[in-house]
Amino acid sequence: MSKRDELIAKYAEDLKDKCGMTADMDLLTKVTIGCGPSIYNRDASTVSGSDEKELETVKNNFIKKKLGVNDDAKATAALNSVMDTYGKSNRTKYRAVIYYMLTKELNKESVY
Repeated sequence: MSKRDELIAKYAEDLKDKCGMTADMDLLTKVTIGCGPSIYNRDASTVSGSDEKELETVKNNFIKKKLGVNDDAKATAALNSVMDTYGKSNRTKYRAVIYYMLTKELNKESVY
């Protein structure tokens, strides 16, 4: 099992345990691959839910640029919903899991 496959399995477990969701493994794999090498970097592989600057970066670089959602209110609402689902008190929020949940939340599976 490759390092990436191990991480995808960990992300699927995170979705199940912390978010109560069963992962669409095909989509989760595509989203994880889309994250590129950042999944292997401890700092870059996670998102700080309390850092407004980081959340703004996720909104601008992923929701708007990657998913093509230009409605700022819709992007903010989706990001807040995902962060609430993942749990504000949960310290480790994986970037790939957040991106997966945002893709599902905004019905943008077709991007992948």
